[in-house]
Amino acid sequence: FPLALDVGSGRGYIAQHLTKETVEKLIQVDIAENALKNTMETEIPTASVIADEEFLPFKEDTFDLVVSSLSLHWVNDLPKAFREIHQVLKPDGVFIGAMFGGDTLYELRCSLQLAELEREGGFSPHVSPFTAVSDLGHLLSRAGFNTLTVDTDEIQVNYPGLFELMEDLQGNNCSWNRKPLLHRETILAAAAIYQEMYGNSDGSIPATFQIYYMIGWKFHESQAKPAKRGSATVSFGDLAKINGLLSRREK
Repeated sequence: FPLALDVGSGRGYIAQHLTKETVEKLIQVDIAENALKNTMETEIPTASVIADEEFLPFKEDTFDLVVSSLSLHWVNDLPKAFREIHQVLKPDGVFIGAMFGGDTLYELRCSLQLAELEREGGFSPHVSPFTAVSDLGHLLSRAGFNTLTVDTDEIQVNYPGLFELMEDLQGNNCSWNRKPLLHRETILAAAAIYQEMYGNSDGSIPATFQIYYMIGWKFHESQAKPAKRGSATVSFGDLAKINGLLSRREK
């Protein structure tokens, strides 16, 4: 890929895994100025641009490749971010991304909600919202991508307890209507609920992170196209008979 774009690059974590044989030049984009000021060294030429993922400052049909790793859950308007990525890609260019999915930290969310309902009579979001996998393919398709691939994975990390997990996640809730604080009694109740419902036998607690991996291409005439509807010469129903046909040939 002669020219690639890393959307939500942070300090340049993806760049550490790219080689000159893969990417000739990489543009790193992030809205956080401090992250771009402290980017890590890499063997490929890079340039940094401060920009919002929803308003990419590049001309249409600029990049051969766009990548994004674990940053798109921060954006306010995910459909617009996908449209921006599609616009800056060249025809036959590819977008490869990974983002947190809807089941991420479900144990924590459930425990906090039950504790708040019990102690305060209601609850508010304390974990950032995440996209459901059933919506992701539709959003990519609506943005103009084709030949889509969407896959999911789950990574489980064990923590000594709720307080260690929340310390790790501090500052990671971007919900605009979140409560400014949690009462001590509510946190203690949530810790007990977490341990009771999800705790491991050794006393630790699991935290699940669901990851969506996605690949989408920008249309080009050279790309393979599906055959016209009704042009098939073999019925799927005939596939059930294939074992019988093969055994006859062997005989």
